[in-house]
Order: sequence, then structure tokens, then C-alpha cells
Amino acid sequence: MMLDILSFPGTTNQVRLANSNILIANASYFTSANFSVKLAFLSCKPEVGGDTASRKQNFAIQYEKGTKRRVLLCSCSKDCRAKSTESVENFPSYGKDIVASLSNKGPNLGSNNEKPVILVNLLDKLKAVHMHILAMEKWNASQLKLCDRSYAMSAANLIHYLALKTLDIEQFKEDLSSVGFFNLENINPHVIASLSAAVQMLEKIGEVSTRGSSNVNLTINSMRKKTLLNTKQLLGPLSDDRTVYIMVTVGHEATENQTFITNLLKAGTNIIRINCAHGDQDTWREIIKSVKRSSQMLEKPCRILMDLAGPKLRTGKLKPGPSVIKISPKKDPSGNVIFPAQVWFCPKESIPPVSNATTIHVEGLSELKIGDEVRFSDARGKHRVVKISNVSGNGFMAECFKTAYVELGTHLYIKEGKKQRKLGVVVNVPAVEQSLRLKTGDLLVITRDSSNEKEPSDPTDGVHRITCSSGYLFDSVKAGESISFDDGKIWGTIQGTSVSEIVVSITHSSPNGTKLGSDKSINIPDSKIQFQGLTSKDIMDLDFVAAYADMVGISFVQDVEDIVVLRQEIEKRKISKLGIVLKIETKSGFENLPVLLLETMRCGNPLGVMIARGDLAVECGYERLGFIQEEILSICKAAHVPVIWATQVLESLVKSGMPTRAEISDVSSGRRANCIMINKGKFVIEAVETLDDILQNKSNKVKTEFKPLVLQTF
Repeated sequence: MMLDILSFPGTTNQVRLANSNILIANASYFTSANFSVKLAFLSCKPEVGGDTASRKQNFAIQYEKGTKRRVLLCSCSKDCRAKSTESVENFPSYGKDIVASLSNKGPNLGSNNEKPVILVNLLDKLKAVHMHILAMEKWNASQLKLCDRSYAMSAANLIHYLALKTLDIEQFKEDLSSVGFFNLENINPHVIASLSAAVQMLEKIGEVSTRGSSNVNLTINSMRKKTLLNTKQLLGPLSDDRTVYIMVTVGHEATENQTFITNLLKAGTNIIRINCAHGDQDTWREIIKSVKRSSQMLEKPCRILMDLAGPKLRTGKLKPGPSVIKISPKKDPSGNVIFPAQVWFCPKESIPPVSNATTIHVEGLSELKIGDEVRFSDARGKHRVVKISNVSGNGFMAECFKTAYVELGTHLYIKEGKKQRKLGVVVNVPAVEQSLRLKTGDLLVITRDSSNEKEPSDPTDGVHRITCSSGYLFDSVKAGESISFDDGKIWGTIQGTSVSEIVVSITHSSPNGTKLGSDKSINIPDSKIQFQGLTSKDIMDLDFVAAYADMVGISFVQDVEDIVVLRQEIEKRKISKLGIVLKIETKSGFENLPVLLLETMRCGNPLGVMIARGDLAVECGYERLGFIQEEILSICKAAHVPVIWATQVLESLVKSGMPTRAEISDVSSGRRANCIMINKGKFVIEAVETLDDILQNKSNKVKTEFKPLVLQTF
């Protein structure tokens, strides 16, 4: 069935869209269209019974840059293969001229008078792409005939798609979208139909443009520039090859290791996030000093975001456990040691030579040499001996073949003859974080009084207790409503409430129970809770944030009143350069996002949005999270507002050192945002390095070679 016949400028032949008979235009057209493609030689075996024109098809294809320019001439004459290896000088003149690429930039998109020229240029290029794809279909006709009739259309479209992938059209895609056209990445299911429609539309637009239409190019380009400007104003300059920023949340661990921030910046971090819900101003000040010092030393710009705590519901403090460090050698299933634990003794903070070593700070540490045996009594009174295996700088690596619990104040000794010499005393041992282990069927009692830290218990009756100081929780919930903890890791149903207590029956946890610790999130998605916009603590912290940070994160924004209060506080302090990041964490915050953005735009501060997927998934339902984050990205893109992709990014890698496949895919989706945030964890530096590698341009644009496009003659 004959579909259509299109004529091309500068050619004597035509391209006929038909089932099998396709006449290919003279290759001189490709020269006029500034056309070239990457090396992809397909066989050109004609159909039996085809006419002379269809049997004498010529098509010149350019080699990659950096090599001597040669072409493959696809022809059905007897010397097809011989000609395919000849030098370009032996070909007709049009073969030599195919050196300009579609990636070459066209005329400047500035004035209205140049627009017809631009459209003609794009139209020529688009027709060249269209023509190339039809040629690929023709040259693979024998392969297509082997497919079942039910797959005929799909197989043809696959050839069209693969043909499109051989073209170097990165700049061409940008040029097309700059005049309001489709993205070539989105036409995979219907390649030839979309290209044909685009040719016709460009021809129509060209006719209208010559009559003096409005300048669409300028509008689109100016909007793009505005988006880039807004992103740079909020997130700062980006000095590397990436287009997506990396943000990392840090806490007190940044003050305990002098090289921690430096290593984060070296790995690729652009923004440091501090959560004002944790720590105090002295801790924040030390972190910021370290960031500024490392940024200046490395000459790597790094901005600081400080999140106000907001009215988020959290569990109260549990009493800290003992200050003890566990040293565990690796054992086989029978309990035999197969690899000793690595222990790094050092007088002050330093990085151990191996990442899996346990660091122990020793005050008054004297000199040691390889082979020395360090002795001590652990927290249980067990006598332990570790042997020095390596000396590096001011630290000493030792091997431990037995499990030991080293507590704060432990004295270390070294045996010299029949006497023992004191080596030093263990210092800077952090307290073990305590938690409750909740299992399905357990009862949890939440109490209002949090004036004192609660001692965690493991009761025989299955009733656990924890505190929450927020009155919002006790004033809003009702029996029968759902409640979740720690970003949905634990779920329960409220059995009863009173002025000072809430009784919860645990309905979901891991089979062996899930730990619930201090300062973990509490969500009540079924309740009609009314939060205050900015808390009194937030307003106090805002003074510190304005003095030390580049951006402030506003937690749990839900309606316009929250933004009004924020805007008033900002205007009062005259901090017009402080960036504002709206954290979308609730259903109402998502539904009100457009009006929240418009209200915030009333002040001139740089503006951004964070998709806080942890609370958002719990509040709105996990099954809706994908749709919601897509909507947020779309809304912010329309508003030219940069987006931060947050919560559980590479979480397995951060905590255990090994990412899941789903997390890698999640990062690939997150590239559509302007910034990706990683939370703190033991392997956070490795996570930043991995994320940086994924986000680098060289990783994004993987060169794909498809075997169906590199065929010999059939």
C-alpha cells in the first residue's frame, strides 16, 4: 500500500514510503543538510525484481572522529565490498563533502528575522534523519521478511529506532526542542510516524514564520536560561562535569574526624546539609567551620543547607547505653576464627589504613613496634592480647583473635620482661545507642512526659514504653487510626488514648523485630493534625541559620499560612540572599505546592523544593509515591524551581557498603532532579563516590553498539 511521496530539496530523486519499494535520494542531499552519522554499515541487498534505481543505492557513512576519514559505500554492484574499504578520495565529490555533522550549531537563535533560516536548517536536518531511517529499513528488508506478520510493524519500528541511535544528533535534539518540538528520546514506539509529522509541522511553521510570527525561540531559550540561573543562585556553581549536585547530611561525626568533610568534598559533594533537629549550635558551628576550611583548601565550592526541625513528631530520648566498643574477629559457622579483627590504635583522630578496622583512641600512647603485644582487660573482665602488625604515621594496627568489649577508661599495657609497662588509656568512646525491639503483636505505650530520658526495657509482658513531647500527637489521634515509626519501618494501630498516654498495637515489623530508637519519626496519616508553621525553636534557629548557612530548609510546609509566617521572619531579618527550600512531606503540602511556590515567590530569595520521600510515602501511601514525585518534578520544572531528590538514596550502600540494583535505578531516575541527597552512614564517602560516577556525563551517555546495525551482506 502506497503511503506517501515526499520530495527533498537539492535532489533529483524522491523518497517513497511504501511496503518495499523505497527510492533513496541522491547522497548530495546529505551534504546540503549538513548530515553525518557514526559508522554503521548495513547490507543493501535489493529485493528480487526491484528496478535499477532501487538496486543502485548509494549512501556514504563517516568514520568516527580521530581516525582517517573513510566511508563505506553501500551498493548492490559486484564491487560492493571492495568499494566499502576504499579511501574517501576515490569516491565521488559528494562523499568527500560529508564532514559536517548534525551536532554543528545552526544560526544564532536571537532575532525574529533569522527564524526562517533556522527552521529551514532544522527542516533539512530532519528530512536527512528521515531519509537515513528509510534507507536502513530498505537495507534490512530481508531480515524484516523473516519476521512473522504479527510483528511486521514492530520489527520495522525497531530498525527505525536502531537507525536513529547511529546518528550523532545531540545538538540537533536541543535545536528541535528550542523551537518547541518533541524530544527525540520519546518517539521510540513510533519513530517514522513522528518524524514524518515533524517534517510537515516544520514546513507549516516555516511558512508562518516568513509572514512575521512571534519569536518562540527567544521565549524558550530565555526560560531555559532562567531555570539554570535559579539553580545556580540556590545551589551554587558546579565546577565539575556533572549537571546534578550532590548533597550529604552530616552530624556530630563531622566534628570527631578532621578529614571527614575533606574526604566528602573530594568524593564529589557540593552541598552539606545539617538537620537542626539534632545537635546544638556549638556542633553546627564546628561543622560549618570544617566545611569552609576544606572548601577553601580544595578550591571546591560547597554550600550549606540547614533544615529547621519544624513540627515533626519524633520519639523521645532513650537513655544512652554504656561507652563501649565491640571488637569482633570473623568466624566460620563452627565458631573458628578465619580472620582476626583489625584494631587501629592512635593518639588522636586519624584514618586507619584499612576501612574495616576498629579505631580506638588512646591518650598518652607510647611508641610501639611490629610484633609487640598489647594487653588489657575488657568490660567483662576478660584478659585480651592484641599483636601489632603494622605501624603507619602516628597509629598502630593490631590483630585481635578473640571478641573483646573495650570501654571508656580501659588501661592498655605492654609486657617488658617480667614487668608490664602502661601504654595509655582509652578515650573518646561514644555511648552505645539504645533502642526498643518491637515485634508484631507487641504493645507500645507512648507517654507525653519526656523531661527525663527513658531507660529502654525488654518487658516480659510485651509492653514497651517510649516518650513524645509534642502535644499535637496526643490532641489529634483517635482509637483505630494507623500510626507509623521511623519512616514506615514499623506500623501499628492505636488501641486507646488519654491525656498523657497512647496505647499502640504493633501490626507490622520485621520477623525478628525492628529496632525503634531515639528521635525517630512518627507519622499519623489518618489524623487531621494541624501543625504550627514555624515553631518557637525554628524561629530561634533561624537567626543562626541566617548568619552561617546559604539555604534554609522549611520542614512540613502545608499551607499558605506557613509561608506567610516564614516570609515575615525573613523580611524582619532582611536576609534576601538566604535560599529557601520547601520540604514537601505531607499530602496537603503536595496538593498546595503551586500556591506555596507562588507565595514564596513574593520574596526575592532563591527558591527550591525538596521531595522528602520518607515522610511523603508514609503520609500519602507508598503506591502513590511514584506518581507524586513525578508531579512535583513537573510542577517545579514549570516554575523553574530546582528540585532536591531526597530520602533513602543508596541507603544500603551508605549503611552496609553494598548497593541494591533498585537503588542504582533510583539514582538514574533522580538525575531528572537538580540535586540528589545522601544521608549519613558508615560508608557515606563510598556512596558519594558511586553517585558521582553515575552522575558524570561519561556514565550517562553510554555508547551503544547494536549488532543488527553492523551486518554483512545477506
